[in-house]
Amino acid sequence: MNNRRFVIYGAGAVGGGLGALLTQAGHEVVLVARGPHLDALRSGGLKLVTPNGAETIPVVAVASPREVSMSADDAVLLTMKGNDTESALRELEAVAHPDTPVVCVQNGVANERAALRHFPNVYGVWTMFPVIHLQPGVVQLRTWPTPAILDIGRYSSGIDENAEMIATAIESTGCRSTPRPDIMCWKYEKLLTNLVNAVDAIAEPGRSAMQIIAQARAEGERVLAAAGIEVVANEEVQLRLGDFLSQTARVKGAGMAGSSSWQSVARGTGSIEADYLNGEIVLLARLHGVTAPINEFVRRVANDFVRDGRAPNSMSDTDLRAAFDIAMARDGGRRA
Repeated sequence: MNNRRFVIYGAGAVGGGLGALLTQAGHEVVLVARGPHLDALRSGGLKLVTPNGAETIPVVAVASPREVSMSADDAVLLTMKGNDTESALRELEAVAHPDTPVVCVQNGVANERAALRHFPNVYGVWTMFPVIHLQPGVVQLRTWPTPAILDIGRYSSGIDENAEMIATAIESTGCRSTPRPDIMCWKYEKLLTNLVNAVDAIAEPGRSAMQIIAQARAEGERVLAAAGIEVVANEEVQLRLGDFLSQTARVKGAGMAGSSSWQSVARGTGSIEADYLNGEIVLLARLHGVTAPINEFVRRVANDFVRDGRAPNSMSDTDLRAAFDIAMARDGGRRA
């Protein structure tokens, strides 16, 4: 059990950072990446930047799980955006052992359910990992000396030997990880936090952006309550975080929060994760007979923004407000 190899599928910001830390801690790691980032990892290793300086870490990097001789001793950590999860799972299923632990180190709450269609041993991770990836081959950690909090639990509930083993491996990197039987309660809480991401990616910091973010979260809370979904209490979250976020360094030019969605837009990936964050609230609202016009506005405007190929934070506060007011008038929603 302790000899498991970690195959990190989607080794960008979170995956690259965690892969580098696990490698430094002596674990066997394979990174699955793509494009110029993969080329950089293969040719020069991964440059890990921390407040203490920079270190280049030799890594094993491949373009696909098909290039890895997978075995029952592997654990796969999914670290791609939710948009790419389903295609990744289909590719993984073709080569991985059926009992492979599949660990969703991802935002959103749809990845675990998708993985369970393909693999029986699925785990969710409450991911608090402030990390920036804007250049091929480079990952910058924003908190130190604790890079991340990555609590883990079996999906849909429970703790088992795999969860405990993976938590121990993560702890060996200097990150924090606690096995939790109620991991999805924590992940739904993180979903509410991530409702900021799309606005952070597209809009200039301003009054309208902050109002819409606050309304999107409040609407998300109402929808989760209507759906009967339990969310961990804010007091428990704050206790778990402690002073962790106070250690987070801002990155110049990285939007309001330097979110993963902002980074996707900044790198020109052509996609944004809004369908699996704000869109999850919209989906739940439709399933349970309530409405979520604010999160639907954010989802739509973010997708339109990315389709137009615009630069991050290039929507002015005035334009955001105008678009929002039109959408709310059309949909019968409430102003932020």
